[in-house]
Amino acid sequence: MARLAICGGEKIRTAPWPAWPVWDERDEQAVLATLRSGIWGRLTGDRVSAFEARFAEVQGADYAVAVVNGSVSLRISLLAAGIEGGDEVVVPPYTFSATAMSVVEANGVPVFADIEEDTFGLDPDAFERAITPRTRAVIPVHLGGQAVDMDRICAIAAAHGITVIEDAAHSHGARSGGRGLGTIGDLGSFSFQSSKNLTSGEGGIILTNNEDLAERCHSIHHCGRSRGGEWYEHRVLGSNYRMSEMQAALLLTQLERLPEQTATRDANGKYLNERLAAIPGIRPLPRRSPEDVNSYHLYPFRYDAEAFGEIPRSRFVKAVQAEGVGCAEGYTLPLYRQEFFLNKAFGPYTGWRESNPGLDYNTVCCPVCERISYEIGCWLPQTYLLGTQADMDSVVDAITKVYECREELAAAEV
Repeated sequence: MARLAICGGEKIRTAPWPAWPVWDERDEQAVLATLRSGIWGRLTGDRVSAFEARFAEVQGADYAVAVVNGSVSLRISLLAAGIEGGDEVVVPPYTFSATAMSVVEANGVPVFADIEEDTFGLDPDAFERAITPRTRAVIPVHLGGQAVDMDRICAIAAAHGITVIEDAAHSHGARSGGRGLGTIGDLGSFSFQSSKNLTSGEGGIILTNNEDLAERCHSIHHCGRSRGGEWYEHRVLGSNYRMSEMQAALLLTQLERLPEQTATRDANGKYLNERLAAIPGIRPLPRRSPEDVNSYHLYPFRYDAEAFGEIPRSRFVKAVQAEGVGCAEGYTLPLYRQEFFLNKAFGPYTGWRESNPGLDYNTVCCPVCERISYEIGCWLPQTYLLGTQADMDSVVDAITKVYECREELAAAEV
């Protein structure tokens, strides 16, 4: 039996993984053309508008508003939805901080509801239990591009008059039930930050099929101006959150690659699901439907320490990494355990003091999230899913080797 690399043996993989971002002369020419045009801002340019239209078409939305980043797109969506001081917004605790921090920046109160083990996304039952008379919105997160149960979430929200804002930061090109993620709820928020499947370094976009919400988002991101209004005419609270022409030029060329890249990720994800499921103690996330398209911004899976002789997740991950495969433990702390929430370090956003003066995140407990965060959650980075089937085999081989050498790992002083 081969010796584990973490114990001094040979690595399974020494070859590099696919690089990110992907670019070529098309991107270079697009950026240079924008540079030489002298039109760098959307006020006098047409590239941002062209990207909005194209991305909306790809995802299947009627309207789009491109902004400076994916955190701002969440905040603008909340403001457009009418969130006011003290209003509650239900969010999952297994997500990047911006999902909940955007609620605070809208002067609302984040209310954490547990997640599903099968999707790492918001549990509709937990969402329903979290609803109070103060609940105004919910932000389901499609973690890694894995769709949550939007039919149930939207039905529950509709019954209570709650706005649904999809955090689709990982979901470029992903589809569920024939619908593009980010277009199923009232609003959808995407990020184009440097690690994302579609990137311009930074950037974001809001999608909606509601014309009124689209106009509100446009006004908020455009200093409170209305379309067709005067330059010095500000009707609502807003600021300059406009995307630049340079970002849009790059995104337009990057978008040309997205369909093929998404198909590659989706196929590799299916292949990994099949092969990894054969390893005891490794449980891939089940797909909601064979027809769905998963963008796999991450490849999450679940680790069962019992099958590995009670080796803790941290040691398993280090052993896989030593074999040349960049496995990670994912989010290792539920968001409500961050000091920002425990200390309610919300700065000037004090709406909670009147609506919920006893607010205490120390009392929050989401058992499924805690199990995923502390014990079983793992993931692989999105760039791996752009590789070949042979690359996927090296992932499987590395994890298989760790499983087969689990007794060696348990005995090792590493």
